[in-house]
Amino acid sequence: MAIERTDTQITRHIIDHGLLVQIGHELLIALGEDPDREGLKGTPTRWANSWREFIEYDAGNTDTTFEIITTDQMVVVTGIRVWSLCEHHLLPFWCDLSIGYIAKDRVLGLSKFARIAHRVAHRLQLQERLVHQIADEVARLTGSEDVAVLGVGEHSCMVMRGVRTPGKMKTSVVRGIFMDKPEARAEFMQMSVL
Repeated sequence: MAIERTDTQITRHIIDHGLLVQIGHELLIALGEDPDREGLKGTPTRWANSWREFIEYDAGNTDTTFEIITTDQMVVVTGIRVWSLCEHHLLPFWCDLSIGYIAKDRVLGLSKFARIAHRVAHRLQLQERLVHQIADEVARLTGSEDVAVLGVGEHSCMVMRGVRTPGKMKTSVVRGIFMDKPEARAEFMQMSVL
């Protein structure tokens, strides 16, 4: 059973490593493999370790903001790639992100954009929820209601199973001025070209 702990506003999970090793062993048997054969002896542990590394990943401190004198400036960071796991199939997906906001009296430290994105991505996730949670956290930290997030992702659950066709999914969250003023949204989208 996952144990939850909270870092700022984002809930993180602690996995049961021993149970995952056991499940990995049983999974190999269910797949018709012999977990004791050479080449697979350490696989259940390696598999459990990879889940632990991904789910318990610590992106570090995201709470650093700086006061600024100039306000009403659009800040956009692009090209942030994160990996996550589709909660419907437990398969990986990647998502390239552009994150923007209108600075009021505080700006977010540059590395914090990637830290927020990774913290939100390292869990079972949906791309639609991923961009919303990033927008929520940027708004909380900066105090700006004017936030936009664009995500462009490719999902293994579509590429390697089912229809087996590559395709990119685009999701966006636009709030405040990005919702109310088409020219602000257009400027963000233009700056977000990945």
